[in-house]
Amino acid sequence: MTERYRISPVSDRATLSDFIRVPWPIYRDDPNWVPPLEMERREALSPKNPFFEHAEWQGWVAYEDDRPVGRISAQIDRLYLERYGCKTGFFGLIEALDDVRLFRLLTQTAETWSRDKGMDRILGPFNLGINQEVGVLVEGFDTPPYFLMGHARPYYDQRLREVGYRGCQDMLAYLTRPDFELPKLFARQLRGLRKELTIRPLDRGRKTVELETLRELFNDAWSENWGFVPFTQAEFAKIGSELMHVVPGDMTLIAQRDGRAEGFIVMVPNINELIRDLNGRLLPFGWLKLLWRLKVGFPQTARVPLMGVRKALHHTPLGPGVAIALIETVRKNAQRRGVNMVETSWILEDNAGMRKIMEHIGGHISKRYRMYEKELA
Repeated sequence: MTERYRISPVSDRATLSDFIRVPWPIYRDDPNWVPPLEMERREALSPKNPFFEHAEWQGWVAYEDDRPVGRISAQIDRLYLERYGCKTGFFGLIEALDDVRLFRLLTQTAETWSRDKGMDRILGPFNLGINQEVGVLVEGFDTPPYFLMGHARPYYDQRLREVGYRGCQDMLAYLTRPDFELPKLFARQLRGLRKELTIRPLDRGRKTVELETLRELFNDAWSENWGFVPFTQAEFAKIGSELMHVVPGDMTLIAQRDGRAEGFIVMVPNINELIRDLNGRLLPFGWLKLLWRLKVGFPQTARVPLMGVRKALHHTPLGPGVAIALIETVRKNAQRRGVNMVETSWILEDNAGMRKIMEHIGGHISKRYRMYEKELA
């Protein structure tokens, strides 16, 4: 506790509601903030979330008098600990008014919990794990976030540094118009692959098998990425089932060679276009508005959150070719639906191969997100 603030753990429905609603006053005058759907946030923090089959968490709310003014969570992911053999805890879901004392109170609370659990380092923000929303926005505050991407106040980076955190990894979002003309080099690669590569849509009639194929591809393709933790079967099945409600069949594609899946891409409509004015509430009439909007008009923007090519192809000529074939097919499908801008996110700053592809097709960096770490003395 400080003289000005008190902090309470999330321990019941009331404190969870306060935790979820903390961002509203912080972004009240920010025209680019998109209120999250409260129902979705409550479900994500429910014990039923498959993430908690291998992780534990605790959230806290900071109050000024009786007004919620900040929040933070701490997590321990057993799959991360097993994979990396280190005593690293996570922090996440951090939101706070602009006061370094408040940031210090929040982060120290998460650090103490992590230290008491035997951790000697803390890393974040993860909301809640690496396969969900991650990072603090540090560039690109002048436009709204795309679906399942975060937003922040410009002072967050400085406040975290002031309380002892250092940036350890930057991640980028690229914007690209889908009407780009394929560069000649890429076009030649595609012609060379035409006979051996097939691009097909996800077979929804075989949902369980197809989702497992995507999970296996993702876990293989991303296995050497920074901070990677594999999707469990339960996690991917849940995410896949949810995305199937909003992702058209021609926007989830699998690349096959000799009958073997070699890569995939998922493009999702930017639902944030449709929910900005719902103020986080689907009840009583928000569901009707969202379903109607999805039915009568496809969003003009979309996002590629998931894409991967088998690790064995990463350093071969075939690897970029598979990626280009997937991008070329899905962008044509998006164009037919009236999409005029696509965000590909996130891409690690040091992922030179993917960044080169994005820049060759006219993409430009629109946002930068940062991860932070701190040793726990």
